[in-house]
Amino acid sequence: MMSDRVRVGGGEKLHLAISTCPNDTFAFAALLEGRVDTGGFEFEIDLLDIDQLNHGLLEGKFDVAKTSFHAALTMTEEVVVLPVGSALGFGVGPLLLAARPGEVPRPSASGGDGQLTLCPGELTTAKLLFDLFYPGTTPVEHVVFSEIMPRLSEGTADFGVCIHEGRFTYEQAGLHRVADLGELWESSTDCPLPLGGLVMRVRHEEATMRRVSKVISRSLAMSLESPETALPAMRRYAQAMDDAVLMQHVDLYVNDWTVDLGEVGRDALQKLSEMAGQSEKSTEQSSLLRVL
Repeated sequence: MMSDRVRVGGGEKLHLAISTCPNDTFAFAALLEGRVDTGGFEFEIDLLDIDQLNHGLLEGKFDVAKTSFHAALTMTEEVVVLPVGSALGFGVGPLLLAARPGEVPRPSASGGDGQLTLCPGELTTAKLLFDLFYPGTTPVEHVVFSEIMPRLSEGTADFGVCIHEGRFTYEQAGLHRVADLGELWESSTDCPLPLGGLVMRVRHEEATMRRVSKVISRSLAMSLESPETALPAMRRYAQAMDDAVLMQHVDLYVNDWTVDLGEVGRDALQKLSEMAGQSEKSTEQSSLLRVL
């Protein structure tokens, strides 16, 4: 598993893993740079692609990790969702993009032979949404999220489920929007879309989980108070984005539910669990994720 790794603090050791996406590096900037009280912990922090995070968590590599809620639904007996750090909201969903205008994913029986859709990982919430709203259509290939738009531009795939900053830049790449999967979710549920969140393994005591949550909350609060202080960390890990796009990303994915998941967030997780259980391709448990 390739990663960037940072060590901060001193004391009880915890292995933490987050994504390189601007919303995570924004929230964790003060912690990554040693500017916040680590609460008596020594954090070993890996920065990874979301698919690496999901599979690393399943393999037991991390104590605390950002993960897709789709992946977390397969581990309801093993992890607890922390109340801080989630990516959840309205207007935040992945986009289904097409390489050519006017095309939509079709089943083979309807002339869809030869079509291919790229997704950012089997356990991502983006893949779950594609299965929910475009069931029985094209074959899927999983690639790192940053490869999806280039592959579409090259013509080596027909469709791609695009996450993160791609929603701001796909038109510049000459690509075409088929659907906003988040809008489809919202119209079906009246809930904000829960994309991903921070989870911690149940082997840790609840008091430890609360201490960790407070450290992360302090880091997030520092960035919210002075957003410019988070830009160096965000630039370091961003995929060729200028500052304006970085802050667009933060404005979209960092909100009140990032500060505290709350009852609305818990209800959204329940709805995601129910819909995942109803998906023909899903093997997820239908039980609700426990939120600290």
